[in-house]
Amino acid sequence: MNIEELKKTAARVRGKVVELSHRAKTPHLGSSLSCVDILVAAYWEVLRIDPARPADPNRDRFILSKGHAATTLYTVLAYRGFFPEDKLKEYNVEGCSLQEHPGPICAPGVEAATGSLGHGICIGLGMALAARIQKQDYRVLAVLSDGECNEGSVWEAALFGAANKLSNMTIVVDYNKWQATGRSNEVLGLAPLRDKWSTFGWEAHEVDGHDLAVLAELMSRPPNPDGRPRAIVANTVKGKGVSFMEDDNNWHYKTPNEDELHRALVELGLI
Repeated sequence: MNIEELKKTAARVRGKVVELSHRAKTPHLGSSLSCVDILVAAYWEVLRIDPARPADPNRDRFILSKGHAATTLYTVLAYRGFFPEDKLKEYNVEGCSLQEHPGPICAPGVEAATGSLGHGICIGLGMALAARIQKQDYRVLAVLSDGECNEGSVWEAALFGAANKLSNMTIVVDYNKWQATGRSNEVLGLAPLRDKWSTFGWEAHEVDGHDLAVLAELMSRPPNPDGRPRAIVANTVKGKGVSFMEDDNNWHYKTPNEDELHRALVELGLI
């Protein structure tokens, strides 16, 4: 896809994410919108995957560690062809598989149960190490939230990844500057976040997390010959794409009513 097509895809994903939150009355909408561009760049430009063969042993692995943004993952997987779009109607329906946080094998393309923050990078590094042991060349990509970097397990994993030279592992931190109770850098001293990853032995970058071209280029780079895993600190806006939701942490909890859904879809150019 060219960049304009990717932007249109990202707008479609955002529209569906808002719609799902409205229909199911589920929170975490702002967090789901902030990471859309990261997932669109990954699934349309970076990951070596075949939706018709979701269990291909040679596939790249993607882990949404910030499982509370499940609506973005489900929508991307549906639009990418892993399962019919009609399945999205099952989101948060009792007895169906697409729940508020991804469960194990809840849908084709979902690699792990996530949402207990701090676990995704650990799972991903285990997969990366398994690839080395099994002499496979698949890569692993995990998306973390910035608030998730409060967890000690993230930094233990960072040390493990550097020590074992797991250069087939890339993490992207969705750095939207908010977490549940306040500004991320006020809850704990995350800044300077890029420097922390670098100090922990990772090749670290800080970029605009809504620049699809930059994201795709960085995530597509081959593994480092010196063995360093890659960390991308992606500066994003919570609620990105919908003006009245942007940088407003109330949308960590609120769900849109009918009028707000309509306004969002108009802003996204979908109606």
